[in-house]
Amino acid sequence: MTGGLDLAEAPTPPSPRSSARKTALVTLALVLAIVGALAGGYYFAMRPVTLKIAVGPANSDDVKVVQALTQAFAQHKSSVRLRPIQTDGATASANLLAEGKADLAIVRGDVDVPKNAQAVATLRKNVVVLWSVSGKGKKKGPKITKIAQLAGHRVGVVGRTQANVNLLKVILQQYGVDPAKVEIVQYPASEAVEAIKAQRADAYLAAGPVNSKITSEAIAASTKDFGTPTFLAIDSADAIAQNHPVYEAAEIPAGTYGGSPDRPDDEVKTISFSHHIVARKTVSETTIAAFTRQLFSVRQQLVTEFPLAAKIETPDTDKDAVIPVHPGAAAFVDGEEKTFLDRYSDYIWWTLMALSAMGSIGAWFAGYLKKDERDNNSHLRERLLDMITAARKSETTEDLDQMQTEADEILRDTLRCYDHGAIEEGALTAFNIALDQFHAAVADRKAVLFSLPQNLQRTGAQFRAAGNA
Repeated sequence: MTGGLDLAEAPTPPSPRSSARKTALVTLALVLAIVGALAGGYYFAMRPVTLKIAVGPANSDDVKVVQALTQAFAQHKSSVRLRPIQTDGATASANLLAEGKADLAIVRGDVDVPKNAQAVATLRKNVVVLWSVSGKGKKKGPKITKIAQLAGHRVGVVGRTQANVNLLKVILQQYGVDPAKVEIVQYPASEAVEAIKAQRADAYLAAGPVNSKITSEAIAASTKDFGTPTFLAIDSADAIAQNHPVYEAAEIPAGTYGGSPDRPDDEVKTISFSHHIVARKTVSETTIAAFTRQLFSVRQQLVTEFPLAAKIETPDTDKDAVIPVHPGAAAFVDGEEKTFLDRYSDYIWWTLMALSAMGSIGAWFAGYLKKDERDNNSHLRERLLDMITAARKSETTEDLDQMQTEADEILRDTLRCYDHGAIEEGALTAFNIALDQFHAAVADRKAVLFSLPQNLQRTGAQFRAAGNA
């Protein structure tokens, strides 16, 4: 057909797949992956953490303070939020923490604190107030001025919690009074005033903050109906604190409960215990440090509405503290709270390493996608070299023109491969040399063919065609 060269029947190499789109897609995928990883890391680091806090009983000052903290954290869009869980009291709150159903809890320091609890803050200190009343009429008995005189008498305990009864027993035992010889009765805080008016006991015990409204009202009721009450000093407070580290020696200042004359008329020695905010030890150090920082940041804002908030104190960070401090709270107190880089430096380093690895993998993958183009272009270059030999043997200018057209297509494909990065500059240089040789071969062969008579060119072509038949 074309003089034995069979140019028309030469296998046409498949057109190279353009890697531009593939490279763009791979690049876009990598960018999206990086952006997604950064966004995910930022969200993970900055997302609000909600801690469940157990507190009770309902309508108590503790519940009100926790609710105020919850609202303040939400208004400030703080990184740590609270979700209150109301309980029947400090003991029930401690049980929820022990069971892992709460992250934080308000507990009394003189009850069994869960083994998995660690101190975050001291919510308030409570003092023990013991006083006696003389009674009226038939119920008027001998005046009680000392704790040792309580044997054989009835003592009313304000509040339903068993912890207050246990507290009274500790005091009685310190003074050699057998608790079994003292009739102990409990009254709900809401019924304490009525119980006092009805002379249901000879002495009373109340435990709460120094300025407790419940205690103040109970003492006021005693004064109104029975005259000035007698405050029973716990002179052995230091000994009790020594034997029971959950208690501390304390004093009730003169005039704490008002009146004229002052109630009490002089400083009264007593013992105190604390209500603590505790956290499960498994809660992260970072989260508790942030919570502690937020707690003391909003404390002053709550004082106007909740004066008790001013009593919130940092926890005891000593190693021999009754309730061990949580590492997060200790970091805040000691000024060793970790910065963002301190907390996430390892994550950042591993992220950079991962991105570097992704870049290497991406580069390899991009090269892999261009492999077909490189192989195809190499095939076309070999084809161009074969065309040089064919051009030198061509018998007609038509064959040469056909090869020239094919060479133009090969050139176009090679330049496209170079633009896409499938071949290097060295390969392009080698191709240019081959292309120059091809052009030279075509030019030389055309010069030879044009020098021959036209009928000789035609006869030669026919002869070759007959020979191939």
